[in-house]
Amino acid sequence: MENWTTFFGIQTEDDFNRHCLETYEFQLQHCQVYRNYVSLLRKETNKPQHYTEIPFMPIEFFKTQQVLATGMQPQVVFSSSGTTGTVTSKHFVADVKLYERTFRTIFEDFYGPLTDIAVLALLPSYLERSGSSLIYMVDDLMKQSRQPESNYFLYNHQELYDTLLQLKNKGTKTILFGVTYALLDFIEKYTLHFPELIIMETGGMKGKRKEMIKQEIHHLLGEAFGVRGIHSEYGMTELLSQGYSYGNGIFHLPKWMKILIRDTNDPLSLLASDKTGGINVIDLANRFSCSFIATQDLGKKYPDGSFEILGRFDQSDIRGCNLLVQ
Repeated sequence: MENWTTFFGIQTEDDFNRHCLETYEFQLQHCQVYRNYVSLLRKETNKPQHYTEIPFMPIEFFKTQQVLATGMQPQVVFSSSGTTGTVTSKHFVADVKLYERTFRTIFEDFYGPLTDIAVLALLPSYLERSGSSLIYMVDDLMKQSRQPESNYFLYNHQELYDTLLQLKNKGTKTILFGVTYALLDFIEKYTLHFPELIIMETGGMKGKRKEMIKQEIHHLLGEAFGVRGIHSEYGMTELLSQGYSYGNGIFHLPKWMKILIRDTNDPLSLLASDKTGGINVIDLANRFSCSFIATQDLGKKYPDGSFEILGRFDQSDIRGCNLLVQ
């Protein structure tokens, strides 16, 4: 496949499968960590004919190994959040322009032209550390926006309230990215009936508040802002692509990304739709790291390809975007 970035144009299942098989062969040859894992499974001589036959590498490898194609140099290193003393994941990104193209394309497919959207962010815990892929993305979305109100709001809730009110009165399409605990802190003092507002809850109490179930959080936020649904992003340090939910916790993905569900008792076996199990992710944008990842999320996939997150494996860290305890 001469131009592997043709994955942006994937439309059919056959086309997706063809890209997956080519990507698998590339990563088997060029990603030492992935090749070693496949070798340990004794599957390197088995040539898959379908993406469901491709081995998925445990996401924990990003904590202990440099998952990067041989000969490539990282242009940026993203790291996951974590509590003090825990080992964080690192994603060595060889082509940061590809990451930018990927998240811009996905975002505009879901929400429309960036130039027309005011991008606000209430993400104190992410801003207070380095290496966040979410902050890199939000920074860029703000730069693409032509709305002068696009900005970060650390703990200045009054300024955020005034800005939201101004955007509501102007009729500007507005999206507010917010870490869960910060959004809850905000609505303790401020309420604003802004039904057109898109609230993008990125998950996480970060030890600031007691854990709550997602439905309760979304109900509180919906009441405070007068919105019908709370949007969410499914993304993580180890991926270059994202899925989005318009509400009700149901996520949809771009054409070059898929979710498969594995059996929790037999991790090399996949389950049919509507069954709960571990989430395996295919992200073809992860060309120079690993596109086939077995996450520590638990979920359920539906026949149309959408999915929901139902929790995490007990032994895994609570971290990243949208990883609330259910």
